[in-house]
Amino acid sequence: MRLVSFVLMTLAAWLAIPAIAQTPGQRHIAIDLVAETDRPAAGGEVTLAFVSRPEAGWHGYWKNPGDAGVETEAHWTLPAGVTVGPIQYPVPHRLLIAGLMNYVYEGPFTQFVTLKLPAGLAAGMRLPIGVKLDYLVCTEEICVPESATLATALTVGDGAIPPKRRAEFDGWRRALPKPLGSPASFAIDGGTFRLGVPFPAGAPAKDVYFFPLTDGAIDYAAPQKVSREGDLLVVETKAKAGGPPAVEGVLATGEGQGFSVRATPGAVAAPQQAMAWGAALAAFAGAVLGGLILNVMPCVFPILSLKALSLARSGGEGARGEALAYTAGVVLMCVALGAILLALRAGGATVGWAFQLQDPRVIFVLLLLVTAIAFNLAGLFELSAPGMANRLAASGKGGAFATGALAAFVATPCAGPFMATALAAALVLPWWGALTVFAGLGLGLALPFLAIGFIPALRRRLPKPGPWMETLRRILAVPMFLTALALAWVLGQEAGVSGMTIGLAAAALLAAGLWWTGLRQAKGRALAWLPGTVAVVAALTGVAMITRAPAQAAAEVAGTEPFSETRLAQLRAEGRPVFAYFTADWCLTCKVNEKAVIETAAVRDALAKGKVAVLVGDWTDGDPALGRFIEAHNRAGVPLYLWYGRGGSQPEVLPQVLTQAMLIERAGG
Repeated sequence: MRLVSFVLMTLAAWLAIPAIAQTPGQRHIAIDLVAETDRPAAGGEVTLAFVSRPEAGWHGYWKNPGDAGVETEAHWTLPAGVTVGPIQYPVPHRLLIAGLMNYVYEGPFTQFVTLKLPAGLAAGMRLPIGVKLDYLVCTEEICVPESATLATALTVGDGAIPPKRRAEFDGWRRALPKPLGSPASFAIDGGTFRLGVPFPAGAPAKDVYFFPLTDGAIDYAAPQKVSREGDLLVVETKAKAGGPPAVEGVLATGEGQGFSVRATPGAVAAPQQAMAWGAALAAFAGAVLGGLILNVMPCVFPILSLKALSLARSGGEGARGEALAYTAGVVLMCVALGAILLALRAGGATVGWAFQLQDPRVIFVLLLLVTAIAFNLAGLFELSAPGMANRLAASGKGGAFATGALAAFVATPCAGPFMATALAAALVLPWWGALTVFAGLGLGLALPFLAIGFIPALRRRLPKPGPWMETLRRILAVPMFLTALALAWVLGQEAGVSGMTIGLAAAALLAAGLWWTGLRQAKGRALAWLPGTVAVVAALTGVAMITRAPAQAAAEVAGTEPFSETRLAQLRAEGRPVFAYFTADWCLTCKVNEKAVIETAAVRDALAKGKVAVLVGDWTDGDPALGRFIEAHNRAGVPLYLWYGRGGSQPEVLPQVLTQAMLIERAGG
């Protein structure tokens, strides 16, 4: 990854030669080689400093450069018998560019090396020292590999250090990480890397961050959560695959201050999440609000129509019970989906909200279910169920519960305002906090019907039962048929033409069986449900034939390119504004935004005139690389819209409900 990034950024620099206009010998980091003493003693040591001053807007790299960059290499020319140690680096800074974490120096910094002189050198002996440094220097758009050839001459003497030079070195050394002195421990628990560092409770520490030297231990770009438990400081972040035998790094505890840490595997208990209550409550409130808004999203309306018809038919009788049953169905479905999501993520899968719709078999079953509902609303057959289910349905509670669960399941392709942020927050909360947030989403989705059930004034506004209900029922079948059509299209996108054909054939078989059942119901025949039951079983066997279609390039909309972090970095290096959006075939909110905003002539013209590159990330098949990128922007799913302005360092995260003016205005800027 680093090599690829280095090559691409260097290539970008070559392509942008007119822009950087670097003349031979010009360097973007000025480096002086300074010895702590010019007269080191024989058999002793002398420290040399690389005093570096990056040009404004440029930065150099730490020993571990992060997701991109290159470590500095030193090639020495030394007198016989003189040896040199490794480069010592000061505490670095973080620089997140396009989702890639870089560990850098954006201002003056000083690296050190220690020379060891052999014993027996004659006093006054001259020791010429030469070194060639190869390093990478970058801006947020381009990178340039540079070399600096430095030299100094030492004379064997008494090792005395001039006071002024000592003061300079003491100042530079303050930025070096100090030895911690106490062993640290780390543990990897369900994809979470947890580092426990002994640290006195009274010692000051702010903006704590762990810079890893050991590669492959943690996800560099993932956020780090820090907590203090008495004399233990705990850092939690996302682990990478595998577990190294030891982890080394620097624990930054303030501006330019830090400690060298070496941690070995051990027990590191999850900290008590006292502060998580606040975050959980905020996420819960956001989830409730997001769920409430979800009621007006296009993917939820067809299912809500079922409940509206039920309430109208009951005339308000038993509304409280139905409202509670509906709420229970919604909340339990949301919590169940959330629990599965957390379990999958704990197993290392990069999945987000609506993860189940990335499986074409789930789409297939949902297609059959919606088809059956649509034909029921159209009057092809009547629903009835035996035993306890029949009694529950008769009281309205069983049907309300099932309707609620179905509404929550079908609502997952949608993501509205407040919802995505809340769900993203849920993924970093403890499991109990996360499930509370998912329950809040369900509560918000059920809130309108809960209000109708418990507020008589609202119930009195419901229309009285009458013949109009049959007409309404037929009308409500239309959006359900459209939903079935949309699901068939999604199935085609995920499982190919063969998969869509199997899905449509199964739906036709199911419809035939239900039609036959309807005829037997109309004639009062016994075992009227037999043809329908046989058709359901036969149709469901089709799920075994559904397989994901081979990956293929998504159909490109004119003027767009498939998203990749590499392509994004190239465009950013060229200085072009970029509009990157992330979508999925099963995300109805995404499709509404695309048809109503992004793919309109006005927006396309504005983007073209503004020379805005448009990158499309298709997350239909749950690509883990896209999943990580989306998650790095604190989102749990799609849609995600990022706007990289010309010259801007960080993307602007646009709302999930776009307007044409929103994009036209930015493209014009």
